[in-house]
Amino acid sequence: MQILILYFSKGGNTRRLAEHIAEGVNSSVGAKALLKSTEQVTKEDFVNSAGIIAGSPVYFGVMAAELKKIFDDYVGIRKKMEGKVGAAFATSGDPTGGKETTMMSIIQCMLIYGMVIVGDPMSATGHFGTACVGVPDADASSNAKKLGQRVAEIANKLKQP
Repeated sequence: MQILILYFSKGGNTRRLAEHIAEGVNSSVGAKALLKSTEQVTKEDFVNSAGIIAGSPVYFGVMAAELKKIFDDYVGIRKKMEGKVGAAFATSGDPTGGKETTMMSIIQCMLIYGMVIVGDPMSATGHFGTACVGVPDADASSNAKKLGQRVAEIANKLKQP
């Protein structure tokens, strides 16, 4: 079962957080992470994934235009995404830099795609998703892995009869 980790990263911090999420996905039995930037992703990656974990740096309190463009451009496959798991992550340069509103902007798109949304588990922060300020530290890396594992586990449960 494939889980897409989709991200836009200008400075590298969002990519680093995405890599930790991928570790969590890969630690779940039967799950395989597909790590793609907004420049690399295809419609087939969306359709062939049981879940999508999308992330962005904070740009004025919402996701980067590059990530939003993917959701806009792929709206034609929206019905094929219904019932798949969706989750979000964000990075910022400031502790109060709008990470939660950025994750909510991603979650809004996923809801419109008909996806089943999950936040990070209670063993992490139990909120909208995972996030960090600057380079992911040990706590952010651990929380990212937990989010990846949770999405893979829930996607697996949703596939069972």
